[in-house]
Amino acid sequence: MQCNVIYAISIKASRSSLISEEAASARMAMGDQNNNELYFVFMNFDEQYERLRHDRSKEGMKKLDTYLSNKHDQLLAKLLPPRSYRKKSSLAIVDGFSVEITKQQAAILRSAKEVRVVEENQELA
Repeated sequence: MQCNVIYAISIKASRSSLISEEAASARMAMGDQNNNELYFVFMNFDEQYERLRHDRSKEGMKKLDTYLSNKHDQLLAKLLPPRSYRKKSSLAIVDGFSVEITKQQAAILRSAKEVRVVEENQELA
């Protein structure tokens, strides 16, 4: 009987360490949410953005906001794993957005052809 108990404990320990390793790997791939910092991402020239930006009507501003929000969401979804980032806002005046991400994820965004600049938020004292 003792052998069975020890064997069962050994299997449980192996499974839990395997689950822990899998969870750690997933956190690394997704970006550890505890290490996320606020970054500003500014996009390269976009003809559609420029065209929409010149329509100052209420409807035109709504179209611009919707266009940019979707564009920024699609970029993040294409480059980063789901739930590994948190977009805070889209910035219509400069075609950019703020997002909470890790340093590794910032490097991934910097390498995207659609992105002009990625800068970490600088807190002023």
